[in-house]
Amino acid sequence: MQSFFTLLITIICFYDVFSQINPDKIDIVRDEFGVPHIFAKTDAEVAYGLAWAHAEDDFETIQIGYLAGNNLLSKHLGNIGLGADFISQFIDSEDLFDSKYNSDISSEYKNIVKAYALGLNSYAREHPDEVFVEDLFPVNEKKMMRYAQLQLFISSNGDKWVSNIIDNKLSYDFSKKEQYKGSNTFAFNSTKTKDGNTYLAINTHQPLDGPVSWYEAHLCSEEGTNILGALFAGTPNILIGTNENLAWAHTVNQPDKTDVFALEMHPDKKLQYRVDGTYLKLEEKKAKLRFKLLGIPLSIKKKFYKSIYGPTLKNKSGFYSVRTPALFEIRALEQWWRMNKAKNFTEFYKVLKMKALPGYNIGYADKNDTIFYISNGLIPKRAKNYDWGSVVPGNTRKTLWTESYEIEELPQVIQPKSGYFYNANHTPFKSSAEEDNPDPTNFDSNMGFETYDNNRSTRLKQLIDEYEKLDYDDFKRIKYDRQYPRPYTFNWMDIHYLELLDAKKYPDIEMLIERLQAWDRKANKNSFGAGTFAVLYDQLRPFYSKIPEPKIFPASYIIQALRNTKEYLLKHFNTTDVKLGDYQKLVRGTKELPIFGLPDVITAMSSRPYKDGKVKVVSGESYIELIRFTDKGPEIESVISYGSSDHPDSKHYDDQMEMYANFKTKKMTLNKDSVYKNAKRIYNPK
Repeated sequence: MQSFFTLLITIICFYDVFSQINPDKIDIVRDEFGVPHIFAKTDAEVAYGLAWAHAEDDFETIQIGYLAGNNLLSKHLGNIGLGADFISQFIDSEDLFDSKYNSDISSEYKNIVKAYALGLNSYAREHPDEVFVEDLFPVNEKKMMRYAQLQLFISSNGDKWVSNIIDNKLSYDFSKKEQYKGSNTFAFNSTKTKDGNTYLAINTHQPLDGPVSWYEAHLCSEEGTNILGALFAGTPNILIGTNENLAWAHTVNQPDKTDVFALEMHPDKKLQYRVDGTYLKLEEKKAKLRFKLLGIPLSIKKKFYKSIYGPTLKNKSGFYSVRTPALFEIRALEQWWRMNKAKNFTEFYKVLKMKALPGYNIGYADKNDTIFYISNGLIPKRAKNYDWGSVVPGNTRKTLWTESYEIEELPQVIQPKSGYFYNANHTPFKSSAEEDNPDPTNFDSNMGFETYDNNRSTRLKQLIDEYEKLDYDDFKRIKYDRQYPRPYTFNWMDIHYLELLDAKKYPDIEMLIERLQAWDRKANKNSFGAGTFAVLYDQLRPFYSKIPEPKIFPASYIIQALRNTKEYLLKHFNTTDVKLGDYQKLVRGTKELPIFGLPDVITAMSSRPYKDGKVKVVSGESYIELIRFTDKGPEIESVISYGSSDHPDSKHYDDQMEMYANFKTKKMTLNKDSVYKNAKRIYNPK
């Protein structure tokens, strides 16, 4: 009976929202690049229009995300989807929704979520041939929020710990006593800029395709929303971008947000675990999975458990519980929405105090010349004297944390005297000039903040320090820099012996050694040095697992990798004189362009095998948005790797590729009159 009333209430709520939405009052305005600008009276109507527009452009990816979050992916992809289907049940996202949605989510944001779901359902109804799995529809609030929880659990590295448990890579000895995705963002205020304006670079490094690739949109209502930026498939609001008053970027950070607890099981009594001298009973659960054997669908159930620490798995060495704040927090999407609507730094910082985003660095700038950086996250307040970077004992409530640090307790830089901040997924304790940096001694080591630099952070600092003051062209030159600093040392491997080799001792690869030693370290598409290094980088991979930390490659391995590089180049290109752009391509459909970038340069690129010995970039430089706050308002330019549509028959499938490959951008605006004046198409959703 209770489920019936819950269903009835849901239907009534959806009807209430639907009765307030008239699709004819929602304008989808497409610009010359197909970017949707959504205009409506209310935020809910804008969310409806966003759902329709995004579904027009990429309904496939939206569905795949929601299928993964609702243990339905295997219905579409077969056994490939089993992992996501299991984790979506393991994290109890359905229970979290049932217990917290009504109490924790505001009525204003509930309207946004409902309206977005209505927009997707309307699109599915009008395009039934595009629906993958009928069970997904109608999409409702629960299905949307469950997918969000899956993404946030994965962003907290929860899935990696689950894999380690399942793969029997964890162990714990109760007799003993306890004792790195990427992105860039940087900003300058009037202290550092020649024109007195404030600059912010949103420079994310994400997959170019798939559920966590970016989609650009402009959302504008009469309820105070006017923001241009990017979001992931299935998200009802902007995640990074700029409004008329302020802008922010995210980069991935890696403080310690997730813990694994080894349970001390009773020697005889099944499923009982010891906590502080008494035994508790594990709650037994079963994930329902669809497995295909020789093409025959089978329903199977995989056991998992729940302890006071969190969802629990058994492997060969015992029982392990996973705990991360993302398992208990449902308001992340609402926090992003409220960030969209903030008008100044005070409002923005107040929204951060919601403490709903489980992670991500935040880089911020506004029209009032304020710049701000924080290594944000829900980081547990942990007991001392435990090795929180590894497995900890789950036999005492001393390890059962229940609180996370306040926003004010996290590393941050507000209005630095230097006039700048920067972050490239490196340590938050090097975020500005030395006198402005957070002091690492003020933060508990159990918070697990990064302590390392990388090539991008080193290079950014070098470039910034070259200028006492800089102009907007200098700002863009920094953004599009493609050079490695010296020596050949990465934060994950050290190949500095390459520079020490006597090339003449290795006549068969003498020319390659000399080329790399003389290379200017710039990852330009027309560079032979960059082409050789790109192939060498891939040929070094097989040696990585053979080298102990700190991963210093001996000369013998580098020499062998160089010989493998020569063999590879001759086999696939019939020459060792290969430019980076000959080897590395930006590919979509039938379009193939030579492309810049290498791992861990500011314009970072990561590639995978393509064809004929070539590789294609699959992640790295993705959505780029550059903002300059002036007296006349924000000046915005942006570009994305492919285009606004994922349909091969659309002219916007690949129409930004040339701009992207040649460091060009498109001018964007928040001005409604300008958008309508230059519109290529104006229409209403259904």
